[in-house]
Amino acid sequence: MAKSLSLQLDTQLQHTGTAAFDPVSGAAPVALPSMRTSTVRFQNLDALDEAQAGKAKGERSVTYGRVGMDTHAALEQVFCDLEGAERAFLASSGLGAITLALFSVLNSGDHVIVADCAYGPVRYLDKTVLGRMGLEVSYSRARVADLAAQLRPNTRVLYVESPGSLLFEMLDIPALAQFAREHKLILATDNTWGSGYIYRPLDLGADISVVAGTKYVGGHSDLMLGAVMAKDPDIVRRINDTHYAMGYSISADDAWLAIRGARTLPIRMRQTAQNALEVCQFLAGRPEVVRIFHPAWHEDPGHALWQRDCTGSNGMLSVELKLDNAAARRFVDGLKLFGIGFSWGGFESLVQLVDHAALQPHGYWTATSNAIVRLHIGLESPGDLIADITQALGRAAQG
Repeated sequence: MAKSLSLQLDTQLQHTGTAAFDPVSGAAPVALPSMRTSTVRFQNLDALDEAQAGKAKGERSVTYGRVGMDTHAALEQVFCDLEGAERAFLASSGLGAITLALFSVLNSGDHVIVADCAYGPVRYLDKTVLGRMGLEVSYSRARVADLAAQLRPNTRVLYVESPGSLLFEMLDIPALAQFAREHKLILATDNTWGSGYIYRPLDLGADISVVAGTKYVGGHSDLMLGAVMAKDPDIVRRINDTHYAMGYSISADDAWLAIRGARTLPIRMRQTAQNALEVCQFLAGRPEVVRIFHPAWHEDPGHALWQRDCTGSNGMLSVELKLDNAAARRFVDGLKLFGIGFSWGGFESLVQLVDHAALQPHGYWTATSNAIVRLHIGLESPGDLIADITQALGRAAQG
């Protein structure tokens, strides 16, 4: 890629990580091959010494296959381009990336405040691992007024997700970043929803951004992937040390799939966002619908923050329906074009009936007996998806 040019992100994603030309033949494949290896060999001891010295300084220097070679380095650059980061570190899943981020910046006895809207498995990580490692966790609505009451002398990290999991609550990242700076906290955010393409928390003041590349970056529902990004040299060093010490690694084939997915990320996200808004427009006219949770929807409480901080949207939305549990189950089971599953960000549409117990800790949600259904709107024709939702609502009403 021509470094002298100031390129838009769409262009960068098409040219980052392409294969170099062979010095003899002058030819190269368009796509960088999947470079698999466990052992790295060196031309001589001077080359090994140089690699070891680079690693000691915290550089991305390869001495063993666990770190990965050209394919991994190319994917790391993709995440840096997406997030505006200095370094990116790969993990085998989104939750693995969350664990890496927290373990990199917390010590035993430290306290972390977690936004109550964050990804549910973070609570399980707290319950099963963080507590027995001597780490204290408390949960709060991620607003400055609420967070101030949660501060302790040993608070070191504020961990948030914006928009929040399940109900897509937009958070004021610049305000949270200022709060974190005032209290000498590290602000880490799960940015899987934005994946760097439509939302860049590091540019808004966050210290660490975590992305589940399983979702929109991969884009085809065929890989598991996580990434942790940062700009600050000290935080980069701490993540680098922890990443190496804990043996994090992903396969070269998964890295290759993710690079391939990143090439089409712009058009996929734009299309799913457009499709989702068409579905929102339809849902707004249905008598069963109480509320639509989607920050790009003009009636969402977070719409102004979305307009200020984001450059686009995606296919994720939730909807509150005037259905009891039995009717809601008939609705979900009646959908033909939506798969029932917990992931999202692929080409396909998905549905999840949200357990009210998962919403009870969220200050953003007012408890109700109505059903909450989460939808990922994929790349199918929105007219077909709307027809499918219509017939499923009909089934729900049949009793």
